[in-house]
Amino acid sequence: MLITCPYCGPRDVIEFTYQGDGNRERPDPASQNFEAWNAYVYDRLNPAGDHNEIWQHSGGCRTHLRVVRNTVTHEISSTGFARGDHNAAARHKAGGKS
Repeated sequence: MLITCPYCGPRDVIEFTYQGDGNRERPDPASQNFEAWNAYVYDRLNPAGDHNEIWQHSGGCRTHLRVVRNTVTHEISSTGFARGDHNAAARHKAGGKS
C-alpha cells in the first residue's frame, strides 16, 4: 500500500504509523464526564468502506496526515495534512497545492 505524503511524495506504508480514527472528537480536557471519556478511550467503530484516518510519516518527515482509506480494498482516495485546512486533502488529490 502506498501513502502519498504532501512533502515526500508516494511512500510505502512501512514508513507510516497508524494514529487512529480521524472522526473521533476528544472530550474537553477539564471534563469529568466518565461516560464521555470512557467512550473516547474504548469505543471504536469498524466501518466497511471509506474511513477518515490519521497517520504519521514516522519513517520520513514525521508529518501527521489525514488519510481517506477504504477499509475493504485499502485503496487510498485522498491524503492531506492532519492540522489546518481540512480541504487540503481534496486539493492534493486534485493536484492542487495544499
